[in-house]
Amino acid sequence: MNIKRLLDEEITGFLNSANIDFSHYPEFNNQVNSVREFTFSEFLSDKMLMIAAIRAGIPYSLFDLIQQYTPFSEADWAGFLDVSTKSMQRYKQAAKRFKSIHSEKIIELAEVTQTGLDVFGSMAELKLWLETPNFALGNQKPVELLKVSYGKELVAGELVRIDHGIFV
Repeated sequence: MNIKRLLDEEITGFLNSANIDFSHYPEFNNQVNSVREFTFSEFLSDKMLMIAAIRAGIPYSLFDLIQQYTPFSEADWAGFLDVSTKSMQRYKQAAKRFKSIHSEKIIELAEVTQTGLDVFGSMAELKLWLETPNFALGNQKPVELLKVSYGKELVAGELVRIDHGIFV
């Protein structure tokens, strides 16, 4: 089974079990105990769902799939989340949910990956771009900027400019 399908199934299960308020979705008005299927792409395009997921805390099972989906290693993730690899292993063993601050970073990096794949079309090309110093980003490697939210915004903005053919 491919990673996108696994992500779709995991996000559906997570969102339906996390006591998330779906009242801003008209199709759920006056429906009790309804289950809604979500795609990972749909999730990443809905800021309200992402906020609800951040508040609920991303479960390790979802993070594990997101980690497989992105071009980042476990060591990269530990750096992005500012936790040790040992702490990451404890999250895995206990099947814990990440704190909101970590959940937000996980979703941000999933968004960057999705945008990068839309722009470059392959993980290999995205990874090469992330590892190459970029003039528009102060000659820094985009991956280095992803450790902070403002850097993530710069990287995402540059990906959008590339997608629209605007080169600085």
